[in-house]
Amino acid sequence: MIESLLVANRGEIARRIIRTANRLGIRTIAVYSEADADLPFVREADEAVAIGPANPAQSYRNADAIMAAAKSTGARAIHPGYGFLSENADFARTVEANGLVWVGPGAEAISAMGDKINARNLMAAAGVPVAPGSPDPAETADAALGAAATIGFPVMVKAAAGGGGMGMSVATDEAELRKEFEKVRAFAERMFGDGSVLIERYFPRVRHVEVQILGLADGRVVALSERECSVQRRNQKLVEEAPSPAVSPELRERLLAAAVKAGEAVGYRNAGTVECLFDPATGDFFFLEMNTRLQVEHPITELIHGIDLVEQQLRIASGLEPTLQEGQKGHAIELRINAEDPKRFLPGPGKVATWVEPAGEGVRVDSGYAEGTTVTPFYDSLMAKLIVFGADRDDALAKARGAVAGFQIAGPKNNLPFFAELLENQEFLSGDYDTGIVARMR
Repeated sequence: MIESLLVANRGEIARRIIRTANRLGIRTIAVYSEADADLPFVREADEAVAIGPANPAQSYRNADAIMAAAKSTGARAIHPGYGFLSENADFARTVEANGLVWVGPGAEAISAMGDKINARNLMAAAGVPVAPGSPDPAETADAALGAAATIGFPVMVKAAAGGGGMGMSVATDEAELRKEFEKVRAFAERMFGDGSVLIERYFPRVRHVEVQILGLADGRVVALSERECSVQRRNQKLVEEAPSPAVSPELRERLLAAAVKAGEAVGYRNAGTVECLFDPATGDFFFLEMNTRLQVEHPITELIHGIDLVEQQLRIASGLEPTLQEGQKGHAIELRINAEDPKRFLPGPGKVATWVEPAGEGVRVDSGYAEGTTVTPFYDSLMAKLIVFGADRDDALAKARGAVAGFQIAGPKNNLPFFAELLENQEFLSGDYDTGIVARMR
């Protein structure tokens, strides 16, 4: 097993990785920006190194500063968490070139899946279902119109190098496509340094379902189970549950088989997620993208399988066999507690005056903050993840309602009132919902 681990991230995911590493007897090193000096993850690591100002480009995305911290502390491995440098193939290569263990997939797999057009074509060749779309980037608005003529409106206009729901727009006719194409291309160039644009069929009523995979040290790829991720705002997830209430045993078998094919196509190692769109009207599903890292929503898979996915990541990176259990049981739901207005979902950072986490059987909170700390405007608004586990979906929903009522936060704005509303919403409670549910609630 790895003896020492630098966690190249912050907040709740850094704290969560450190917790597992400490349990396994691994020496942990945190890196932190000036803005994060007082956060819990910094003091919970065995050692902590300041790496720069609040600006992520000068701290959490600063590969040189992170590598210098690894060398000065004698770290033997680096876990990138999610976001920041987690899907940066060049950083993965740098880590390994310096003789350290990269707790994640190989740089080749990261590169292959980082470009949505390349990923889409690779998956099609591997026999994984893909949505109707352009096999090559649309270089001009006219090329985008040509692709849309073949695919049929409405279409999704997507930044090929994008991720996390960013760089995506919908066009319902030619005029709208011209406008959205230029907007997405400019955004992609500014945010990702790559203006490539993909045109795909847009499904107005669709569910977002994903599969957790593990690429093992011996080369095998296993698929654990699916997660439902259809409660979204601005194409970004707010709630996830496992298993999906929309997935039958027959569909689950097809989804997991496709996810294994996807992983095998790129020689995948470590934890990853194959994301799909599912059309309930036809029963068809389509590859959306592969996230070559640990997902924010990984705890719900942990709970229904009785495993620790960070531990499995560390075991695989160490060349050890995973410790997986057969089958799954129960139902888990995750609510992303963000520092944002619960109506318009606009960021609302601030100093935390009150922070009281709910507790009880089947209730878990993965948090990045505590009373007296400050949610700054420099990073993602995620403050904590409230995760509940029950014997079945109804039990999990009841626990979620109680936990939301018992979570007390004052200072930053927060979206707990939205979750209280969602957990009484008949469409959500029925399990028969899609990615448009939040818009319909508003």
